[in-house]
Formats: sequence, C-alpha cells, structure tokens
Amino acid sequence: MFLINLTYKTELNKIDQFLNEHIQFLNEQYKLGNFLLSGGKNPRTGGIILCQITNKSVLQEIIEKDPFKIHDLANYELTVFTPTKTCNELKFLLK
Repeated sequence: MFLINLTYKTELNKIDQFLNEHIQFLNEQYKLGNFLLSGGKNPRTGGIILCQITNKSVLQEIIEKDPFKIHDLANYELTVFTPTKTCNELKFLLK
C-alpha cells in the first residue's frame, strides 16, 4: 500500500484548469480498485491519496496518466504504508 503525497508546483488557477481531468483520473483509479481514499490538503497546497497497489513501478505508471503529472503541476512523494490496526469498517485493509 502507498500513501501518495501531491504537492502543487504552480499557482491554483493553473491547477483549476486541469482539476476536472484530475478528478476523472481519480474516478478511473477508484473503478479499477487502485485508490481507496483521496482528498485535498488544507491549506490547498496539494492532496493525499491512499493506494492499495503494492508494486512501486506499477504505481509510477499509473501516476504518469494523472493530468497533474502530465502537465507538470505537482510533485509526487510515495510512501510505503503497511496498515497494522484499523476500525472494524476498514479491516479489509489489513491483508
């Protein structure tokens, strides 16, 4: 599992130009079962994605399809994350 930390590299008006495309990218990854959770940071400097993919090279290929990556709008920090404790509703994450 990976925690993906996006940090914007440009002003928000440029981010907003590609936000709908980024949301479509996220929706596709949710449909494929790759992403589990996502949301924007506050203050609005980027976002966080929890991804259940375990292969870093596969994840990097997916990130290359993100419009924020394609247009060089964000940096992506990947952190390997192994959940060890959770609430009952999220027990499925403990594989």
